[in-house]
Amino acid sequence: MRVITLEDHFSTESNNKSLPDPGSVAGPYERVRWAEQRSRQLGHDINSALFDLGAGRIKAMDEAGIDVQIMSLTTPGCQGAKPEFAAQLARETNDLMQEAISKFPKRLSGFAAIPTSEPSAAVEELNRGVKSLGLKGALITGHTQGQFLDDKRFWPIFEAAQALDVPIYLHPGTPHPMTMQSYFKGYEDLARPAWGFAMDASTHFLRIVFSGAFDNFPKLKFILGHLGEGLPFGLTRLNDHTLNAARNRGLKKEPKAYIRENLVVTTSGNFCHSALKCTIEMLGIDNVMFSVDWPYESNKVGTRFLQDAPLKDEEKEKLAFRNAERILRLG
Repeated sequence: MRVITLEDHFSTESNNKSLPDPGSVAGPYERVRWAEQRSRQLGHDINSALFDLGAGRIKAMDEAGIDVQIMSLTTPGCQGAKPEFAAQLARETNDLMQEAISKFPKRLSGFAAIPTSEPSAAVEELNRGVKSLGLKGALITGHTQGQFLDDKRFWPIFEAAQALDVPIYLHPGTPHPMTMQSYFKGYEDLARPAWGFAMDASTHFLRIVFSGAFDNFPKLKFILGHLGEGLPFGLTRLNDHTLNAARNRGLKKEPKAYIRENLVVTTSGNFCHSALKCTIEMLGIDNVMFSVDWPYESNKVGTRFLQDAPLKDEEKEKLAFRNAERILRLG
């Protein structure tokens, strides 16, 4: 059975320059300490793996039985970069990614990094990434200097993605500074993968839903990782308590319809069969794709989770590779 994974990251020295200043709640020192502890837990060095776009990455895939990996720039990405530097970072990142892909064209592909702080430049880079470099969509990491994608200044990016028929992967980032102060001050260790990431990405996506974006761009697809950042679990209650809000905002459909029609999710880093069952029941097997979240998670743990998933063969194939082939047009 073919295995495709599509939330798997790399970094660059330029990306590291966009990390928050020392002394901030997510400053380099805390990130380094977290990476060291997490590396010991996983059994591989996260930082080394992030900078390996070659033989070491392929070896780690082979050891776990992964056929294709769709790469993307890790946090903070272009959304964390200073606006005057974001476009340069995007081009540099996408060219580097394409160079790596050219060496392993049957094994690697990627999502474009785009400079959302300059929407017109983001549209240009998304078009270049897809049309010229062969990338499979865009990955956006959280808010852009405190602004969310429901703001209509970003909607030309949605228009471009729909026209290109490629998805936007909405990846979590460090929550908004006001959230960090109100919810996570003194508990910064909860603010990233443990809980804050899901809180950030799920709320960000709901803002897009309730903004009416999908009425304007009905064929646009978003991807959320980590089994939908908790949205499948709360979908029924969410829909029940927002029916009136949706009508008041002039939305054409119930909220759950947009989540089922305009969203696909991956398993990245959420290797729980009970959670997978809930996600499939709420969204349908056609809207769920396998992923790992390398190198922050273990390839081997991820593929073992896939192999042991209590699914019929046809469902497991959809999860492992068929949905990704269809949605990303991998062929």
